[in-house]
Amino acid sequence: MSKSVQVTLSGQNWVFEARSGETILEAAEWSGVILPSSCRTGACRTCMCLSTRGKVRYHVEWPGLSKEEKREGYILPCVAEAETDLTLVVPAAKLQP
Repeated sequence: MSKSVQVTLSGQNWVFEARSGETILEAAEWSGVILPSSCRTGACRTCMCLSTRGKVRYHVEWPGLSKEEKREGYILPCVAEAETDLTLVVPAAKLQP
């Protein structure tokens, strides 16, 4: 059985589960949450959001974030996997109709 963690969207107070091996974007979609996205490769930065709690690891060697952005807590959910429970700030998130 794969390990899962909770991802909370702080502005909306929505919570969804993210399983080991799936990106945060994929987990959101499976849960009925739409996060902004476009390329799904970590290059376009459409999905960039702030993580205020938790730890991620990336599925790509060099995600399109500067050292400063990483230090400030920004992540790219399209290529990031949650390693611990996360709290994210994603004002443009929506629920699937």
